[in-house]
Amino acid sequence: MKIGIVYTSTTPELIQMLNEQVRLQLGEVEIYEQQAPEILAQVREAGYVTAEPAAHLITMFMNAVREGCDAILNVCSSVGEVADAAQTAAAYLGVPIVRIDEEMCREAVRSGVRIGVMATLPTTMEPTMRTIERMGRVCGKHVELVPCLVEGAFGLNQDEFRERMAESAGTIADKVDVIVFAQGSMAYCEEYIAGLYQKIVLSSPRFGVSALKAALIAKGVCHA
Repeated sequence: MKIGIVYTSTTPELIQMLNEQVRLQLGEVEIYEQQAPEILAQVREAGYVTAEPAAHLITMFMNAVREGCDAILNVCSSVGEVADAAQTAAAYLGVPIVRIDEEMCREAVRSGVRIGVMATLPTTMEPTMRTIERMGRVCGKHVELVPCLVEGAFGLNQDEFRERMAESAGTIADKVDVIVFAQGSMAYCEEYIAGLYQKIVLSSPRFGVSALKAALIAKGVCHA
């Protein structure tokens, strides 16, 4: 069994967490990894996903297909809607493309009505909020979204980032039932923020790999 993991911008912590979840949930599998930080840089500069980074991402999906991957995990939430757009081709090719954040957003809707969304980048915040709203429609549930942009946190070291996350989470903790981390790279703060404010906190790596496993089971290449 072989999986493709497609990153745009990433961190060592995110790669480590994802690899741990892959081993935990899927066991020993072959991983075909691609990284293209220039995609996120272009999206940040434009303020939205333009044609060039979208085409680059779709090319990376097709690279994974050519390399014989059984399924693909798209890690970047900023370009998650590009993965949505590629689903028709993925179904035809028989290689599912799984968004890392979709199942997390569904779980957020299951967990509460008032949902806080934390991100360090506006280009990640908006797509994540749209996905939560879509999951709300799927689940037949109205949700109230409370955005929380963690200003100046992108690129900080772990200790500084954790401190900035705690400060920002404190501004919304009493207004929400559940807090969603829009970026997978935030995941190492999940338990800390949950314990600090006694709130349900959700991050995407474990949910993304769980959804990837479900896609592989549905395809018949992985046992439940």
